[in-house]
This record gives sequence, C-alpha cells and structure tokens, in this order.
Amino acid sequence: MTERTGGCLCGAVRFTAKSLGGFGVCHCEQCRRWAGSALFATTVPEADMMIEDVRSIRAFRSSPWASRAFCGTCGSTLWYRFDHGVDRSGNYELAVGLLDDANGLTLEREIFSDQQPDCWQLAGDHLRMTRAQTLEKYGAQPETD
Repeated sequence: MTERTGGCLCGAVRFTAKSLGGFGVCHCEQCRRWAGSALFATTVPEADMMIEDVRSIRAFRSSPWASRAFCGTCGSTLWYRFDHGVDRSGNYELAVGLLDDANGLTLEREIFSDQQPDCWQLAGDHLRMTRAQTLEKYGAQPETD
C-alpha cells in the first residue's frame, strides 16, 4: 500500500506512514473506552512511521505488553503499540481516522469479537477472533487485556 499522511485533530501531531498493513477492528473494553467505540486501526511497521514532531505525544502503559498514545494538546487517540513492555517500541496500530485519506483500506479482521456490544455489527467476510483466540495468537496474558 502506498504512503499515507495524517495527524490529530489540532495538527500538533503529524506523521507519514510509509507502508500500511492490515486494517482491523478491536472490540476489547480498553479500546472501546480509549477510542469511544471500537478501535479501527491499521498496522504500520515501526521503521515505516515518520513522526514530524513528538512533543505533543503522550503515552501510557495500558497493560504489561502494550502502550497507547494520544495527543496531549487535543486528546486525539493516536496509536496502540504491542511493545512487549518496552516503551516506544513495536509496530504502530494507527487509528484509521487520523489518515488524511483512508480510501482503499480493506477490513481484514476483528479481534475480541465476543466483547463487541450488540448495538453494532460490521458486515463482510473477514476473520473474527474471540478474546481467547486473540490472546493466544499474540501471546498476551489473559488476566489483563
């Protein structure tokens, strides 16, 4: 996929993603609370993310294996990083809504699908993984998700 640019609501955080991976949706409770609904995100390899100015980026460790970033100026959700407990490492799960142009992305998977509220349903034929399947695939600990 071609290079994409994007940024937060106020423009304090701008980035270029040199390549995008699969587009997925996470229904876990943490993502729903953090993003205000399911997290729609695309994978950007760590080496392919160019951030123009990091001064407004704030992050917090949301589990022993992951951190979440947001804009400290406007509060926009930025990305989730499956960093195995090492701050500022790992691929970016970049919120799709930040992209200047999100056209052409294809929904490939939903994770924590058994935690999806009954008030929404995503259509299409794509992978749907339960909480147990998600934790098993990514090697995360079941006591905190």
